Amino acid sequence: MQRILPLVAAQAPPRLIGEPISAFVEETSKALEHHPSAKLVVFPELHLFGDGDPDLQRTEALQESAEPLDGPRVSELRQLAGDLGIWLVPGSVCERGPEGQLFNTQLVLSPEGELAGYYRKIFPWRPHEPYDPGDRFAVVDLDGTTRVGLNICYDAWFPETTRQLAWMGAEVILNVVKTTSPDRKQEVVLARANAIVNQVFVVSVNCAGPTGQGRSLIVDPEGNAIVETPDAEPTLLAADLDLTAVDRVRTHGTEGVNRMWSQFNSGEPAIGFPVYQGRIDPATWTPQSPDLRNNP
Repeated sequence: MQRILPLVAAQAPPRLIGEPISAFVEETSKALEHHPSAKLVVFPELHLFGDGDPDLQRTEALQESAEPLDGPRVSELRQLAGDLGIWLVPGSVCERGPEGQLFNTQLVLSPEGELAGYYRKIFPWRPHEPYDPGDRFAVVDLDGTTRVGLNICYDAWFPETTRQLAWMGAEVILNVVKTTSPDRKQEVVLARANAIVNQVFVVSVNCAGPTGQGRSLIVDPEGNAIVETPDAEPTLLAADLDLTAVDRVRTHGTEGVNRMWSQFNSGEPAIGFPVYQGRIDPATWTPQSPDLRNNP
């Protein structure tokens, strides 16, 4: 059964805080013109929250711009996704939590104009970000085509995050990024490594210059770059992900050899991980299956 996810990832400079949503509507429409068959469009972390100075990204300006998820900003984004009939990840937004917290929250808007899922960044970039950490991982099923895992920037430096999302059934990790520092070169390695060790697609889209370091890429389940940018110039990355590659690699092994999700034999004892006060239990090691019941 063929399963294809056409998508566009926009390596773009952040829009200024307070800029009218109409500018983002035009930007999203142009991304679709680049790849008209795209069902998913993804923008970088905090794309709607630039202030023109990378050293001032995480200041009171972000605090003042925060809104709850039922506020006017998300309402406008929902309408945009519905009008265009696409799955839309507008990067992440500054969310004002129910108890006044400040979260860096990734959104997924559906073609029906609904908030299909959201994820509050679990690993804010300490000590530079003012955000409160989230406390749960998030995956979203895209109309029975695939399940995507939500992931923000510094989360990728912690291997537990991608592993957890893959175990939850994610076949594609959407890693939205706003890296302004020289360590983007390490993040490119991490995008490949996280794809390899979890046998998933990774879409790592960073903001463009002059704010960001760019170097966005889309990686297949064996760690190969399907498409990537060598610099920080604004650009659009388009790809048609053949999702059956996840099943193929997990069945036959990376390079036909390594099958990490089939590591254990039936009845083998659990392996303790003291650092987590937990364990890997062979009985629950297999990833969950995405809900593909609606796929023709």
